[in-house]
Amino acid sequence: MELENWGIGELIKRGKKELIIAGGERMIEKRNTIKENWERVQEEIIRACQRVGRDPKEIQIVAVTKGKGVETIREAMGCGLTVFGENRWQEAEGKMKVMPSESIQWHYIGRLQTNKVKKVIECFHFIHSVDREEVLMELEKRLEIWTVEPFPVFLQVNLAERKTQGGISEKELGVLWEKARSCPHLLVCGLMTIGPREGDEKVIRAVFRRLWELRDRLGVGGVLHLSMGMSDDYPLAVEEGATMLRLGRVLFGERG
Repeated sequence: MELENWGIGELIKRGKKELIIAGGERMIEKRNTIKENWERVQEEIIRACQRVGRDPKEIQIVAVTKGKGVETIREAMGCGLTVFGENRWQEAEGKMKVMPSESIQWHYIGRLQTNKVKKVIECFHFIHSVDREEVLMELEKRLEIWTVEPFPVFLQVNLAERKTQGGISEKELGVLWEKARSCPHLLVCGLMTIGPREGDEKVIRAVFRRLWELRDRLGVGGVLHLSMGMSDDYPLAVEEGATMLRLGRVLFGERG
């Protein structure tokens, strides 16, 4: 932290946050840029991969831009990030209208209801949150008249057993998997889960490791992506086999 004496306009231009301390002095805390955050995340991923003998190139990043504006996305693109995740199609649609769609891959990561399916497949390239047969059937019905190419989806599994969280139960996954594979307009490209929000490292690791085991139990091994790991737990997810991380706060800071 540094003590400085700039006006608020200069503070904003320089990307700094002002704190008033005793005596009326201004203490200035420099905000990290997206570039700095992204460099730190990459370093952490590399370290996690080294600990378990993985190649960092196996890891893909979905930069979660919920609550962030177009300028934030442009800044992230300047750092080389091109895959973005949103959980509300209404918010995402506004951003997509002013962004170069050919340069961006959009992933839908929110809860998917049947009445949202039409708009979601119109806006997004991937869906991470398929967890019910009725959603599968609605997707298949809409895609039959929308595209000839299979649409890539992830099946979401609720391994943390949180009632407020989406995802099919572990014991029901096999049935949903078979139904999804029977849909000619869908391509199951991975499994997704959300780690526990509370608990020690062992509990979090167990959830991520279980998703890895479920993928193997389906008999597809490394064919399917594992979408797991967020801002608070992504190094653990990497160590437990994640191939796709959904990162928001660690890249962009708190919303608001």
